[in-house]
Amino acid sequence: MSGLFITIEGPDGAGKTTALNELFPRLEKETNRKVIATREPGGVRISEKIRDLILDPNNEEMDVRTEALLYAAARRQHLIEVIMPALAAGHIVLCDRFVDSSLAYQGAGRRIGIESVAQINEFATEGLQPDFTLYLDIDSDEGLRRIQTSRKAGIDRLETEGLEFHQRVRHAYLKLVEKEPERFSLIHANQDVQEVVNECYTIIKIKYPTFFEE
Repeated sequence: MSGLFITIEGPDGAGKTTALNELFPRLEKETNRKVIATREPGGVRISEKIRDLILDPNNEEMDVRTEALLYAAARRQHLIEVIMPALAAGHIVLCDRFVDSSLAYQGAGRRIGIESVAQINEFATEGLQPDFTLYLDIDSDEGLRRIQTSRKAGIDRLETEGLEFHQRVRHAYLKLVEKEPERFSLIHANQDVQEVVNECYTIIKIKYPTFFEE
């Protein structure tokens, strides 16, 4: 019995984490498999420590390639401890960000290059890809506005980047969606949160009906 690996992607301010938190209990209740909700960078102790290092706004001197390598390292540990065992057990894995984030943020946003970042992550993941990706799309200026008005605990190191950086990230995401239409579904994140969650749920149910059968 093989599992199902679903990722949620999108620019900052798109509401990925909120959508995942709403989607998780519905899938847990309605599907016939155990559902694991997790995130990147993070998900396990070592990866969470790397997350803190990457996103700390005090680490201004961090080189962009160091950043990309740290994301890949966190991803590898997360895969080994959580994602791979869960998929092998036949579970549904719902993950907030995966390799596509690195391609968009470090490959395009940091201008390292999509291919260079893809190679780093090919090594880290041994070629594992999501079965399906929900991409929540939002205009860069609206996403930044949401972040500025909603974050009580302060913004992280990547969120402090300017509009042009976030526009490059979004443009890269849209190119990935265009390149792999069979893997991605685009959801407009400027809708009400519940509408976004309902659309995500419906898409998954239509695409993978056997996971909802009793």
